[in-house]
Amino acid sequence: MKQLSRQQGAVQGLAEELGALPVGAGRWAGTIDESWWGWSGPFGGAIVALAVHVAADAVPEATVRAVDLRFVGKPAGGELLLTPSVREVGRHTRIVDVSVTQGATEIALASVTAGRVGDADTADIVDVAETVPGPEGLAQFSIPPEIVPMGGHLDLRPVDGPLPLTGANASWMRAWIATRTPMALDATYLGLLADCLPPAVFPTLAAPLAIPTVAFSMHITAPLDDPEPAPVLVHTRNISTSGGWSVDDTTLRDRNGRLLASARQSRRVVGWSAR
Repeated sequence: MKQLSRQQGAVQGLAEELGALPVGAGRWAGTIDESWWGWSGPFGGAIVALAVHVAADAVPEATVRAVDLRFVGKPAGGELLLTPSVREVGRHTRIVDVSVTQGATEIALASVTAGRVGDADTADIVDVAETVPGPEGLAQFSIPPEIVPMGGHLDLRPVDGPLPLTGANASWMRAWIATRTPMALDATYLGLLADCLPPAVFPTLAAPLAIPTVAFSMHITAPLDDPEPAPVLVHTRNISTSGGWSVDDTTLRDRNGRLLASARQSRRVVGWSAR
């Protein structure tokens, strides 16, 4: 049995939390516990996280740099099967395509880019300590688990901006987020957290609407060289809602203000006329 690196071992912890185990030939299978569901099915961020995990497991010599995922079917209860396919691009870059299926139905397709990280990497630095308070002392915000079960797994502490479903004029939210079960800060975890806040248009609403993600992308912007569990500052803003579609941009930063990742989601607005 090969020895897991520190990063691989951390990723495995999150896969276990989400109910996934290897089943041979690089494939993973699992049934996402209903406590990790969103409104009407398995939490999309959990499926993103599992796809990133399977890709990282398939190329242990590389580091995840980006993920693009498209939902091509509606996830439901039951076992998910994640199957990777690796392509080499030059000496140090790997593209891992991950197919996510339930039974005979494909529900998601992910393309994960991984590669060697050089010593000269730099990252965008902003002094968070001077711009926003840390999570200590901030009030927790509870996503009602009876409505969105996965909310029970989160320690979510809003920093500023409007709260969801308050009829506000601004369509953005910013909060420190951590899972109640400590998990390592790696690409898999960031894929989970990038989808944890409600759609950024929610503060402008008075009642919830179904706004499911169709396309998700995330780019890692800094070396994740300290995988110890830690809160992440997640800032999401709506950049467009029209024609039955809504687009959100999200940044994820550590306590030092370092930009860890940026993400974008295109969502379908169900049951709401175009703005």
